[in-house]
Amino acid sequence: MTTPRYDVIAIGNAVVDVIASCKDELIDELGLNRGGMTLIDADGATSLYAAMGQAREVSGGSAANTLAGASLLGLQCAFVGQVCDDQLGEVFTHDMRATGIDFDTAPLTGEPPTGRCLIFVTPDGERTMNTFLGAGQYLPATALDEELIASGAILYLEGYLWDPEEPRKAMRRAIEVARKAGRKIAFTASESFVIDRHGDDFRAMIEDGVIDILFVNESELATLTGEDDFEAGIAAVAGKVPVLVATRSEKGAVAIAHGERAEVAAEPIAKVVDTTGAGDQFAAGFLSGHAKGEPLAQCLKRGAVAAAEVISHYGPRPEVDMKALMAEKLG
Repeated sequence: MTTPRYDVIAIGNAVVDVIASCKDELIDELGLNRGGMTLIDADGATSLYAAMGQAREVSGGSAANTLAGASLLGLQCAFVGQVCDDQLGEVFTHDMRATGIDFDTAPLTGEPPTGRCLIFVTPDGERTMNTFLGAGQYLPATALDEELIASGAILYLEGYLWDPEEPRKAMRRAIEVARKAGRKIAFTASESFVIDRHGDDFRAMIEDGVIDILFVNESELATLTGEDDFEAGIAAVAGKVPVLVATRSEKGAVAIAHGERAEVAAEPIAKVVDTTGAGDQFAAGFLSGHAKGEPLAQCLKRGAVAAAEVISHYGPRPEVDMKALMAEKLG
């Protein structure tokens, strides 16, 4: 097996987040899925954008956010995802490359436009996401650079992109290429509604030993296993994946790796501003330690620190020197 060129290569949605604060009442008035993520069409994106207050635009996408955090923590990363050759596509491409991530997937010409996620943030910091996937949902297997896929120590996949047929085929092919090259597969379930739609696929991959590192939150774990009790859910999955990471928001997180269990409390912060990207950055922090062979407890601590940083401000990506922050928090 050749030495990997990259620590992490991710395949995911290429979207730009449009984030605005709002009152609780607006969530109900618009009939939104409070605290969740809903897929919408182009018309829905237009109408919701009109209902938003003053907003800010930042590049997002679950796996892309994780890569951004991992890159800022010193990992060598590459991203595979599809934008359109439009203004938001240029924004996304610039932001990825400016973060030190290799991103060379050819853009789509014409329609549909680059994806965008309209995020309404209520006073408690909870985010309600409404995503138009746009060009990203048409990522074909032919867009994969298989030599690139084989050159990453970890192939990181997001559940959100499992929903559309074309990128699902692309990810299945990428899994084959990565496993043939002896690489690890990391998978984030992304959202309970994705598990509702594709849980049989995910459970089959777990049973077949395809997934090496699984990231879930407490709700996703319950949906995946059918167990409402957190510990029962952990027990149902832990023996089937080499590394399981389950986050629990303010209750911290648990990881089990090869029979070893570790737990971490949530990092204290002065105020929760916006929870967008919390899970993504937890994964970034964890992977930044795991890729370097650090102890399981320290990998979790890295995840907690990264998640705390991102929920202390608007937007899904870090805004401070993450290496310095980790040095301060880890000692």
